[in-house]
Amino acid sequence: MIEALPRRIAMLAAALMCTLAAAPLAGVARTSVRTVPGMPPVADPRNIYSEAGPDDLSPKVAHDLPRVYVPNLRSDDVYVIDPTTFTVVDRFPVGRSPQHVVPSWDLRTLWVTNNAEGRTDGSVTPIDPRTGKPGRPIAVDDPYNMYFTPDGRSAIVVAEARARLDFRDPHSMALQASLRVPGCAGINHADYSIDGRYAIFTCEFNGHIAKIDTVRRRILGYMRLLPYSMPQDVRAGPDGRTFFVADMQADGVFVIDGDAFKRIGFIPTGVGAHGLYPSRDGTKLYVANRGSHELHGPRASPAGSVSVIDFATRRVVARWPIPGGGSPDMGNVSADGRYLWLSGRFDDVVYAIDTETGRVRKIPVGAEPHGLTVWPQPGRYSLGHTGILR
Repeated sequence: MIEALPRRIAMLAAALMCTLAAAPLAGVARTSVRTVPGMPPVADPRNIYSEAGPDDLSPKVAHDLPRVYVPNLRSDDVYVIDPTTFTVVDRFPVGRSPQHVVPSWDLRTLWVTNNAEGRTDGSVTPIDPRTGKPGRPIAVDDPYNMYFTPDGRSAIVVAEARARLDFRDPHSMALQASLRVPGCAGINHADYSIDGRYAIFTCEFNGHIAKIDTVRRRILGYMRLLPYSMPQDVRAGPDGRTFFVADMQADGVFVIDGDAFKRIGFIPTGVGAHGLYPSRDGTKLYVANRGSHELHGPRASPAGSVSVIDFATRRVVARWPIPGGGSPDMGNVSADGRYLWLSGRFDDVVYAIDTETGRVRKIPVGAEPHGLTVWPQPGRYSLGHTGILR
């Protein structure tokens, strides 16, 4: 017993030394990301979605109505769904060709982007999330999509038909500056690096992606994916440096090293890979495969599906077909993570998909629903689209 005592002391001392050594390293790991000025700090560099976990709602949205807002591209209106009853409870007209419903950086407004499909009568319609009612539209040129700079000082209106990014006041929408992106035909979707210093945009019509310096507002480069590519949605992985790009022609997801700006992998998912949404715990990526028969000709399958990618292994771990066919497009995940809500673009319905079982509910809406948003969502601030919250 006496002989074993020094060994026990040595073991305890070694354990104590390991604890002391690990503590500062853990502290450094959690505070080592130097973000752009004005951007909220990164809470956990291992998972940029750590502050958007299940039901982790900001006090700013505590009194907002639980609703799903569905912009209908061809009927020029927004349908409002109560997610607890899975029924339409309201509808209202907006501008011409509404594409997406976008949560503002400060979480206080939901913007409907009415891009008029490249015509000159584009606008954005604000929705008050506390009442669910629209306000007066603001004239904005070609607002196909909208993002926000990580510091919240500018909205970035994606003028797809103009190959241009317009930096605007996030409240009044007054124009601040414009950046032409001529090498990015069909510029439309984006996501940001962990530190907010650059964003990756997809170029739907020429098979490229573009890297944009968000501080100096300049183009850092273009990358061609494949000769036949048609990139759609893009989402940063948990590390904020690896990006996943859905490609509707390649039928899968490209994996991109954002810092090096190079392609490092490809994950086959399904016909017409389109929308990308992380699970609330930041471990999975839901891929909406639109089943785009209009692009794929004789090899097409009209049946859309959802694939589930494990971020850690970069493998598809589940696949949920849409019963009776379908065209899952854009949407987001419920606050509690239980449902993935997606528009059925060419079927005039919305899908509510159980993330445990893959069971699908269908809710009829207007003509050609597109970028719906689920509200409220967990997180501290929004970077745009249908809800990129961190």
